[in-house]
Amino acid sequence: MPTRKPVLPSDWVKHAQPIEGIERIEAWFHGNAYAMHRHDTYAIGRTLAGVQSFRYRHGQRNSLPGNTIVLHPDEPHDGRAGTEEGFQYRMIYVEPALFQEVLGGRALPFLEGGVTTDPRLAAATHALLPPVGYTLESLEQSDALAELANALAAATGTPARTAKGDFLAARRARDYLHAHRARVVTLDELEAATGRDRWSLSHDFRTFYGTSPYRYLTMRRLDAVRHLLLHGAALADASAAAGFADQSHMTRHFSRAFGLTPGRWLRTAGAVARLT
Repeated sequence: MPTRKPVLPSDWVKHAQPIEGIERIEAWFHGNAYAMHRHDTYAIGRTLAGVQSFRYRHGQRNSLPGNTIVLHPDEPHDGRAGTEEGFQYRMIYVEPALFQEVLGGRALPFLEGGVTTDPRLAAATHALLPPVGYTLESLEQSDALAELANALAAATGTPARTAKGDFLAARRARDYLHAHRARVVTLDELEAATGRDRWSLSHDFRTFYGTSPYRYLTMRRLDAVRHLLLHGAALADASAAAGFADQSHMTRHFSRAFGLTPGRWLRTAGAVARLT
């Protein structure tokens, strides 16, 4: 009698109740999970089962159960199963601004390689990676983020001195972009709002927040799209409401940011309803 192959579960992504500045997921994928993409947050997580493989900074990375993954903002990466059995993981996406509240204008920590067994980072991420059904209290999250920011700085050797650049101007730019995220914002506006020339401001923003002002604005629009899609909006309506020129414009940016088309992203999120 021929051996029957085991039935693999469908791909799924479970989302925790969102709290401003941080997103938590737990997911299962087999085969190819995500195409190459980049987002403007840290992606910090732990592999729970299987082999989690991805390309990152021109190399192949493999995360095993118990490893900690730390991907820097705006660094391209993909995702796939390293074996036929698939992989399961938990991940948090943290806005660099939350770490800057702890770092106070120091350069953002950068972990070379993206995967680590450093016990300091394993301990610091533990409180932020519970099952998605667990709701983090505000103070609990704040304490855990402060511990993680300091652990990242220590593990990566981030200098204790403030980085070169105008941190206050970068923070004013971020606040302005956040307040006007549903419309086109010009460089002239940012210069007027911050008192900083566009080239210096662009450098400052990337130093302190890990991405460019334009990418930051685009990601806030994509956050709005995801929220609207999960609440039943049509793609065209969500695109328009979030300030994109049209649906195709939004879809191109969505795929580059998340490694999935809006339709596939929504299908994996929709699988949660069948699992919970």
